[in-house]
Order: sequence, then structure tokens, then C-alpha cells
Amino acid sequence: MSRSKLNRFVNWEGLLLVLLIVIVSYNAAKIPFYLSPQNQVNLFELSIEKIIVALTMTFVIINGEMDLSVASIMGLAACTVAYFWDKKVPMELCLLAGMIAGLLCGLFNGFMVSRVGLPSLIVSLAGLIGYRGLGRVLIEERSIGNFPDWFNNMGQQPAIGIIPLSLIIFFLLLVIAVVVLQYTAFGRQVYVIGNNLDVARYSGVNVKRVKLILFVASGVISALAGILFTARLGAVRGDTAIGFELDVITMVLMGGVSIFGGTGSLFGVLLSILIILNLRNGMGLANISGNTQTGVIGLLLIFSVLVPNIGREVKNAWNRWQYQRPQVGKENLKGGKSPEKV
Repeated sequence: MSRSKLNRFVNWEGLLLVLLIVIVSYNAAKIPFYLSPQNQVNLFELSIEKIIVALTMTFVIINGEMDLSVASIMGLAACTVAYFWDKKVPMELCLLAGMIAGLLCGLFNGFMVSRVGLPSLIVSLAGLIGYRGLGRVLIEERSIGNFPDWFNNMGQQPAIGIIPLSLIIFFLLLVIAVVVLQYTAFGRQVYVIGNNLDVARYSGVNVKRVKLILFVASGVISALAGILFTARLGAVRGDTAIGFELDVITMVLMGGVSIFGGTGSLFGVLLSILIILNLRNGMGLANISGNTQTGVIGLLLIFSVLVPNIGREVKNAWNRWQYQRPQVGKENLKGGKSPEKV
């Protein structure tokens, strides 16, 4: 029983939890107001769009796929909203157009992966370039803003107490994601496909349908994040959300989700998100440059990929040694008799 408890806690999530406690404790000791409610809200708010997209990215990577186009879909949705607003279209319809743009991008990605059979890495890389280019075509080199006050307030003013609407949306999506991934048949299918595609097919899982749903969800949630980002900034440019996909993927992989699919949990991803947010917030309050922050996060990503692989190799080597070591007189020692006494 003690060994099972040890295995339960000495895992990647356990290490992430310890690392999170160390980072928060250090920041709280060095920065007097670090644990204040307002700073904790700010900690989330500055990266809220990325962590929203990280939820659907978790599903995609567990499924054994990759979506590099999420940030470009965010930018395209934002540019779509700005384009139609610039044409004097009512803001409600502009938001609908932005969401439809994300839906269409997700449908295209999902169709090319699930139906045509192209690798998701290639499809989403093409989407990363193509969707970004389409967004730039829509608004060119302009910066479009002057949105309605109610829209700007949605991203810049608290909705409940000091909590912004985007943070409420994140926690609602997190609850839905946990329920779907951990407690539904669809969630089990996501894991099975990522673990072994052929076994999933022979088990009767509709692989094409699952992959299509995941990419559509990724496109829609990315568009939602792009709209929330637009509301928070109050303006849109062609390079909106550029580079966000790397931070999103880092959050997911550092959370223990295997790049090859089949393993990982939203609990680990949430711990990873909290670690990255607390690191960035603490370094920002300590006046550490953004380039240094990015370098630290990059090192953490390398660490998060390297350590589990080393641990896996050590475990395999230990199992091989246990299997190959000689069984010293095991049969002769039954009943307490020595091998000499016959």
C-alpha cells in the first residue's frame, strides 16, 4: 500500500506541484504584495487567451495530433471582427463573423487531417502561414480600433468583483474540459486514438469523427480567444497574437502530455499553466526582460521533455535488471531447508 501511494505522488504532476510551491513561496517572500487578490487576477489576465487555447490543445495533443495554427486563427478572428467593424457592420454581427472564421479554419484543418489523411503538423503549419496572411489581407497594415464601449469593457473591466469575464470563461471551459476528457466516452476515445490508432479503429471508434470534432473545437475556441484578446487590447493589427502557439504548446507539453499522444491530464496542464504564469509574473515584477523570461520558459520546456524520458529509461533499465538477475536458490529455500540438506 505504501508503494502504491508513493507511485501516486512521485510522478510528473507531483514534481510540478512541488515546483509551483517553490516558485510561489519565493515570489511571495521577495514581493510583499505578490499574493494579493489583484495581483493574482493580473497574473491570469495577462495570458488568459493563451491558457484558454491550451485547454483544447491538450485534447489535440493527447489525440496524437498537433495544431500550430491556433495563434493565426486567433489573429484571423480578430482581423475579421475589425474588418467588418470598419465596414460599419453592427458589432454583434462582427463577433459572429469572427467565430465563423474560426469554425471554418477548424473545419478545414479537421477535414484535411481526418478525411484526406494529411499529417496534422503539415496542415496546421500551412494554416499558421495562410490564416495569418488572410488576416493581413483583410486589414493590411492598419490598426483598427474605436470599438464600442461595451465591447472594450468586456475585456478591460471586471465582470464580478475584480474578476474579468475572460477568467470566468476560462474556469467554465476548464470544468467542461475536465468532465469531457475524464468522465465521458468521447474522452476515452481521445486517449485510445492517441495511444494506438489501429487498436482504436479495430475497437469500433470513429477516428475520423473524433479528429474532426477536436480540430473544429480548437478553431472555435481559438477564435473566442482572439475576440477576447481584441476586447482586452481595444485594437487589432495584422500581427495580433503572433507567436502565441509556442507558449500554448509549452504549457501543454510541460504539463506532462506526451508529444506522441495517448498520455497526459488536464491537472498536469493546469499546474504547468500556474508555473508559467507565476514565473512570468514574478520575473516581470522583478524587472527581468521579456527575452530572459522567454529563455527561462524555453529551458523549462526542455527540462519537462528531458526528465520524463530519462525517468522512463531508468525505469526500463531497472525492470530489465530485476528480470535478468539470478534467483538465488529460491526453490531450495522453501520450508527453510538449505540446498545441502537433502
